[in-house]
Amino acid sequence: MSSKLIVVKLTVTELKLLAREPVQAFFTVLFPTILVVILGSIPAFRKAAPELGGNTYVSLYVGIAVALTLAMLGFQVTPMVLATYRERGILKRLATTPARPEMLLAAQLTAALITAVLAAALVIGVGRIAFDVALPRQFAGFVLAFLLTALGVFAIGLFIAALAPTGKAGNSIGTLLFFPSMFFAGLWTPREIFPHALQRVGDFTPLGAGERALHDAMTGHWPSLLSATVLVGYLAVFGLGAARLFRWS
Repeated sequence: MSSKLIVVKLTVTELKLLAREPVQAFFTVLFPTILVVILGSIPAFRKAAPELGGNTYVSLYVGIAVALTLAMLGFQVTPMVLATYRERGILKRLATTPARPEMLLAAQLTAALITAVLAAALVIGVGRIAFDVALPRQFAGFVLAFLLTALGVFAIGLFIAALAPTGKAGNSIGTLLFFPSMFFAGLWTPREIFPHALQRVGDFTPLGAGERALHDAMTGHWPSLLSATVLVGYLAVFGLGAARLFRWS
């Protein structure tokens, strides 16, 4: 069996395992859309707000919800799953089969990316149909921003998985990073309302830079050079760190 076919089969298996975890599947796939529906049901959130540059709150939260999906998958799900596989000796046993541990790693990341794409499409579709939120006006830029954010966040998740001794520890570490990261992404208070200094700090966080890049694309612009550079930096630093520190057993 070819390596590509093995990775495909492992990816399908990872997706099935995610589907069998109803709580995990709910929060990663459906919760971001539910958040948009709840906020969009508030009449004031559907009106243009001067403090948001004429945008509506619900249109802003579509991009934030996409970032939320990536944060949950990258910071919580990926570290927990991979650390659990190592803890239970699954990666070590795979080393003796044609399905190498590297293939399982690739399958896990591919499954996470597929899940993120599905969740993002659902958020954008519901936002458009239910609340007349415009589709990304710079679609190619949105795809680029989405991929850069996903890669940067997943690289951090792999780094956590490399250090975490157990699956529970991986999830706990990821959760500690999740909440401040989503704060700087504007989940609780839109970044446009932040003081200028706090906005600048957010520009250098993975989800802050990711949300900014997604918002730029939603409003018809390419992701800014700063956002792209920050996300590539996280990918390079944490990806290299994960590659050097990751243990299969």
